[in-house]
Amino acid sequence: MYDAGELILLAKHVKTVESLRRFHALTVTCGHSTNLFIAAKLISLYDSLQNEHVSCSTLFHSLPSKDTFVYNSFLKSLFSRSLFPHALTLFSHMTRVSNLSPNHFTLPIVVSAAAHLSLLPHGASLHALAFKTGLFHSSSASFVSFYSRCGEMDLACKVFDEIPVQDVAAWTALIIGHVQNGEPEKGLKCLRDMHEVGEDTQKPNVRTWEGGFLACGNLGAVREGACLHGVVIKHGVASFLQSSVLAMYSKCGVPREAYRAFFETTHKDLLSWTSIIGVCARFGMMEECVKLYREMQENEIRPDGIVIGCMLSVFGNSMHVSQGKAFHGVIIRRQYVDAEEVNDLLLFMYCKFGMLSLAERIFPMCRGSVECWNFMVFGYDRMGESVKCVELFREMQCVGIRSDSIGIVSAIALCAQLRAVNLGRSIHCNVIKGFLDAHIAVTNSLIEMYGKCGRMIYASRIFNRSQMDVVSWNTLISSHVHIKQHKEAVDLFDKMVREGQQPNTATLTVVLSACSHLASLEKGERVHRYIQESSFRVNLPLGTALVDMYAKCGQLQKSRMVFDSMMEKDGICWNAMISGYGMNGYAESALEIFRLMEESKVMPNEITFLCLLSACAHAGLAEEGKYVFARMLSYSLNPNLKHYTCMVDLLGRSGNLQEAKAMVLSMPMSPDSGVWGALLGHCKTYNQVEMGISIATYAINSEPENDGYYILLANLYSSIGRWEEAENVRRAMKERCSTGKKAAWSVL
Repeated sequence: MYDAGELILLAKHVKTVESLRRFHALTVTCGHSTNLFIAAKLISLYDSLQNEHVSCSTLFHSLPSKDTFVYNSFLKSLFSRSLFPHALTLFSHMTRVSNLSPNHFTLPIVVSAAAHLSLLPHGASLHALAFKTGLFHSSSASFVSFYSRCGEMDLACKVFDEIPVQDVAAWTALIIGHVQNGEPEKGLKCLRDMHEVGEDTQKPNVRTWEGGFLACGNLGAVREGACLHGVVIKHGVASFLQSSVLAMYSKCGVPREAYRAFFETTHKDLLSWTSIIGVCARFGMMEECVKLYREMQENEIRPDGIVIGCMLSVFGNSMHVSQGKAFHGVIIRRQYVDAEEVNDLLLFMYCKFGMLSLAERIFPMCRGSVECWNFMVFGYDRMGESVKCVELFREMQCVGIRSDSIGIVSAIALCAQLRAVNLGRSIHCNVIKGFLDAHIAVTNSLIEMYGKCGRMIYASRIFNRSQMDVVSWNTLISSHVHIKQHKEAVDLFDKMVREGQQPNTATLTVVLSACSHLASLEKGERVHRYIQESSFRVNLPLGTALVDMYAKCGQLQKSRMVFDSMMEKDGICWNAMISGYGMNGYAESALEIFRLMEESKVMPNEITFLCLLSACAHAGLAEEGKYVFARMLSYSLNPNLKHYTCMVDLLGRSGNLQEAKAMVLSMPMSPDSGVWGALLGHCKTYNQVEMGISIATYAINSEPENDGYYILLANLYSSIGRWEEAENVRRAMKERCSTGKKAAWSVL
């Protein structure tokens, strides 16, 4: 048998999951499973070795009593898993239920969790607790970082000034806080002040230097950045900062130094190659771009569209015609990217070369691109083609294409709206060349543009490389929903929560929409639980999304419960509840909601009545449907084809075929195939052959190219033995319809 001291010594030798399980079993058999020090050690070991949260949670909750040390171990486990809300809940339980006081290890974890969630009031209360318990000095750097993350730099500076001994953690938190909040000048000044102090406890670490390089890059301060580079070399930490140095020189637009930093980088990924090729292309260094491109190929790094665009740009700007044409051939032969993705830059290159015949061949493939128009005008002007230049410029004005841009973000948004992915990729290339890819608003716009254009690979690539905020997550989730990738949208939301990014109501609304389209009750309920556990206020869009989700999942009771709990309801919310009852076959309940809607003074719209008519049609409520249809006029709403189709279907289902026919013939607009099809279908159902023949004749006269009407009419004639008329109809179909009905055939 081992005593507690011996077990603690044995814990030092636990290096694998299997040895951890044996050690845990040994503590139980030795009767030390409730020893708090050993329990805390076990939680720490499970967290580091097993890399999953369940064992830590099970062990923690199995303890009959707990002390601060045990709570700290479990808090650390939750924080390392980015379970920040759970960490805050556990801390609240520790102080309020277990009545334990935090120590110098507890508060930094909890403050950092609040910082990740941007919970300013919560952090302020922790700040007060730190003063009350005398723990402020040991956790002061955490509060500097907290206020910085919340965007409250004045408060961060005030906390920093109150620290008696400002160590490296406090300085680093302040420097990075300034840089991340758009104050790089102040960040550099803090770094200089810190360096001048020179004490051992205040020497910068790698994270501090990273903040300094980021500040220099954002400012374009190449001189300061070079000085900083020299300092880190002197301190022997340059090998840990290679990516930061490369990014700084690239942003500062110093290709020579960026080139040197690139070759000092040990692990070169696609982003590194893109950065160096982009900066060289920006300064017209064609030979260097070609050399880098070849080395990239030798290292088996496949170029993406951005690299290809940079190469085309540098060929065009440097006027190397033969190399540009040869590279165009390489793109086509190796199929790096679709030709349509680089048409904009190909056009630019050939316009720069003065090869208008080739440019004119490319131009029709990218006429939806604003840049293509501008490049063609530029090309015609360059080659003295004044007539063509003027004509094309006038055409631009006629179709409403602007000849200049009002900003990168606006241009990218326009691409997303027009689905002009070619132009978007051109702008994306310009973003890299202009060193704007660190701006989160630009990257979010790019994600949205690629997402709306269905290029999710590019959208995800940008997302994974960029600094992400809640808008970034929302944009990518919405893009998945936009192209009907609903499962991927829900999976991305789960990842967002796991990584500790706090969603907002817009996120939750979009994710609930995805759950609705999947009709996944399990996923929808999980999102609803998250809303409740995270204390989100259920506003109008979020409440409507919950109503719609539960209705589409067939949970009308829960849908109605959410609906009734909402203090504010607009037309969309009422429509969601009416539609929910209607699609599930509860027409009477849908009509009841409509009456309540009228009593609440909310104006119904065309969608409201369409949902009601559809519900009445499927439930066979003919009189109620007629009443609803008549009510449209009292709201000054004119029925459209969809409303008439529902009414014809409703009357046909109830056997009122004459009334349905009279409605069709009296419609203020021409009936479409949906209206005729509904009426003809019911004629066949009720064996009203003569009426069906009459209606089919009307339908053929209104739409003689629709072969479906001929087939229905021929079948009606055949059903009563009028074979000759049936054959005449089929003959007329072959004459009037372009394709006719194709004969069936078999491979047997």
